[in-house]
Amino acid sequence: MKDRKTKKELRAQYEERTIIGGVFVIRNTHSGQILLEATGDLKGSRNRFEFAKKTGAGLNLKLQRDWTHLGAEAFEFEVLESLEKSETQTGEAFAEDLEVLKEFWMEKLHDAYFY
Repeated sequence: MKDRKTKKELRAQYEERTIIGGVFVIRNTHSGQILLEATGDLKGSRNRFEFAKKTGAGLNLKLQRDWTHLGAEAFEFEVLESLEKSETQTGEAFAEDLEVLKEFWMEKLHDAYFY
């Protein structure tokens, strides 16, 4: 019975957490080339990046050749802009807002060397 209550409490905490998405780049520090991405979970994306760096695992197919050739140390993760999901916003609306934000950054970085 106690485990069931704990699971309910954990689920409630998970559903009430603040969701922060945003736009980030993974930058090749040797070439300056960047991968621009939007995500509904910035913390999770950063964690995946850090895990990939620690384990040497490839992170993204677009980066794979450089990641293998230069090593994980040649890449850095940078958040360009974050966006908090409002309580009344649907997941779909949040995803649309993130895509608009990504398009804004694509225009702003139009001279950048993209993967």
